[in-house]
Parts: sequence; C-alpha cells; structure tokens
Amino acid sequence: MRLLALFFALSLVSHAQTVVSIHGEDFHLNGKPTYAGREWQGHRIEGLLMNSRMVQGIFDDQNEATVKNWDYPDTGKWDAQRNTREFIAAMPEWEAHGLLAFTLNLQGGSPYGYSKDQPWQNTAINADGTLRPDYLARGEQIITKADELGMVVILGVFYFGQDQRVKDEQAVIAAVDATTRWIIAKKWRHVLVEVNNEANVKYDHDILKPKRVHELIQRVKAAGLLAGTSFGGGALPTAEVIEHSDFLLIHGNGVKGPDAMRKFIAKVKKARGDRQIPIVVNEDDHFDFDQADNNFTAAVKEHVSWGFFDFRMKNETFDDGYQSVPVNWGISSGRKKGFFGLLKQITGEAGR
Repeated sequence: MRLLALFFALSLVSHAQTVVSIHGEDFHLNGKPTYAGREWQGHRIEGLLMNSRMVQGIFDDQNEATVKNWDYPDTGKWDAQRNTREFIAAMPEWEAHGLLAFTLNLQGGSPYGYSKDQPWQNTAINADGTLRPDYLARGEQIITKADELGMVVILGVFYFGQDQRVKDEQAVIAAVDATTRWIIAKKWRHVLVEVNNEANVKYDHDILKPKRVHELIQRVKAAGLLAGTSFGGGALPTAEVIEHSDFLLIHGNGVKGPDAMRKFIAKVKKARGDRQIPIVVNEDDHFDFDQADNNFTAAVKEHVSWGFFDFRMKNETFDDGYQSVPVNWGISSGRKKGFFGLLKQITGEAGR
C-alpha cells in the first residue's frame, strides 16, 4: 500500500503543468523565457511565442445541409472526434520543430480559409451564451495535451462568421464568463484568451466591435487570466484595447511583403507607446519560406512573434491547409514543411 501511495504521489509530481507569464515584451514558460538564450542572425529569439492558426481542432457542423462538405476522402464521412484525435497526434511533431503556441477557437474559422457567406454552424456557444459539452470535451483533450507538451493555447472565444448565432449582448457576456470559469476550473495556466478573432470585421454585437471589446477583455482579466483580442490584416488595435490588453494580437493578411510588414509593425509599436507588452502575429497568409526575407523573418527581426495561417487553395489536396476542413494535421505539404523547417532553423534547440 505504501509503495502504491508513493507511486501515486510521484505521478502527481511528474504531471506536466505549463505556466505562461509575461515580462515586458517577453513570454516566459515556467519562469524561464521561451527559447532561452536563442539568437538567430544576430536577433534575439528569446521571449517570442511562435505559433500557428489551428482553430479547427474542435470543429463540427450542426447544419445538416452543409456537414457533407467536410467528409474525409477515405471514409466519405465527417467525424469530429477523428479530427480532434488526429490534431492531438500531430502536436508532438509541431512542438519538436519549435512551435510553442497555436490558436484554437470556440467558433472556429472559415473551413475554406475565406468565405463570403458562412451557413455552416460551428460553435461551442449556444444562443443563450452557455457552452456545449461536446465542444468542451474535445477542447479539454487538446488543451490538456498542450499542457503536457509545454505549449501555450491562444483560445479564441468568438468568430465573426458564427457570432450571429448568439442572441444578444447578455449572451455574449455570459459566454465570455463561462469560458473563463471553465479555464479556471481546469486550473490551466498555459492559456491566453483571445476574446474574438478580428474585432474590426463584421460582428453583429456592439460589445464585440472595436469601440467596446475592451470591456470583455477587462472581464477576462478580472478573473485572473491573460487576455487580448485580434484585429484584421494590417489594422491597428484601438487605444482602448492597447490600454487593457496583456498582449497585442495583429494579423498579416493583406500586409503584402516583408517591407510592408516592417512598416506595419513600426505603426503598432508607435500606437503601443509606453506599454511594453508583447506583440504577436497570430494569423498571416504570406509564406515565401524559401526566401531570405519574408513576413515571418521580418516580424522575428523586430522581436514580434509570428503565426502561420494555412488554408487549402484551389486545386490543392487533403494534405494542404490547416484551416480547411477536413484537415490533415500532419506536416504533410510543401507549404507546411517550409514553415516548420524555417521555424526549426530560427528557434533551434536551445532552451526547449
């Protein structure tokens, strides 16, 4: 019995728990800077949070008219559990290449990458702001695995293609509060909250728009979590969001090339002013990973974290696109290999 008790106690001690914290412009994990001691081409990598947009990890579709669009090519059926299971199976390989964070969203993102209309119903949030247990169960599996691997989850709550399914402002507030309670109840300390994806795009509820979204950021922070929100490609966060956020999330979509990226980052830093908090690109659909100068390297050289936004383009296959459903979560295409290869080169092995 004593040996059993000792084994149980040791198993609790050895259970991984990842704690993310912010010190000035830098991210720390378990009290140490990320990529500790690492430099690349004379630029400090320490403190950055390299990431990828993997928002469909808990995807499902409650619309019977559109769910057939997501059938797997090998089975002819959509399977939400398979999607999450294969996501989790791929995570160790991402981490081994230097990926320390990924964005997951309770309302996903366009399963085509970009969409004019979004008739599918992919949301962990009910109309009244309560959360769906099936989505939370899949999310818990992913977030727990990230904890074990020493990875950070940037957890988005709302997405502009699905927020209209929440009936009113009180339901929006209820959903944010329910999400924070869920995170706290699970004792996760490796989660950064992104209140909504691209607050300046077409949201139905005023409290999710640029002038008022800081009210929700304040609610999350009051609960003891690190929080912010993102803005669309090339858009500057508002003064209120800068004032109340723990980090600034910006997007590189529409920022055409590394020179434009450098100018954009300079504008964000100027708007940030004296608030020395991290700047994180957590969505950019520009690649050119085989070139010496690209959006990724341009951001890194400005000590700004960068995030890969990969979607399946016309005539591409199941192997392509991390946002396009169904997803092959492996490093399975030339574009994915290009990103992860450059990521490993930049981050190296130091401090991992």
